[in-house]
Amino acid sequence: MKLKHLIVALIAAGAGAAFAADTYTIEPNHTYPSFEADHMGISVLRGKFTKTSGNVVLDRAAKTGSVDIAIDASSLDFGHEKLNNHAKGPDMFDVAKFPVATYKGKAIRFEGDKPVAVDGELTLHGVTRPLTLAINKFKCIEHPMLKKEVCGADASAEFKRTDFGIGYGTPRFAPEVKLAIQVEAIKN
Repeated sequence: MKLKHLIVALIAAGAGAAFAADTYTIEPNHTYPSFEADHMGISVLRGKFTKTSGNVVLDRAAKTGSVDIAIDASSLDFGHEKLNNHAKGPDMFDVAKFPVATYKGKAIRFEGDKPVAVDGELTLHGVTRPLTLAINKFKCIEHPMLKKEVCGADASAEFKRTDFGIGYGTPRFAPEVKLAIQVEAIKN
């Protein structure tokens, strides 16, 4: 009889460990991937995407996690309608052909108890490449209105748009892009 109780206890402990990870749903009203790109060396163009969805899985005890984000490419906004329309066209993002950009973070790296980076892959313009996001700030709180845990982060990375097949204007426009992502996610 004792062996049976031990087996049940081990199964229960294993099941608990399997569910130790928490899942958070991206809060689209507080999540904006934004970017900076060169404008002929004389200024910096700044844009953002206003529609995102996805989730983050975080296991703080095991210091692991994953990120799955989808970005509606047609939500691109430079704050300038003519530029928005051109950038959404075939010269650049070609949103009719590539309506969604994704980031699949396969591994979250920790220093102590804080996540500091996400190793993953960015798919943009139909091309997938490795991209590591640095997590510059991370904090979780009990949201006073939602009465749920909400985590927020500020993440960044740099890449070359030409690596993703977006070569418009090079070399007049440098290919380097600075990516910044402010994100909030609500625990399920």
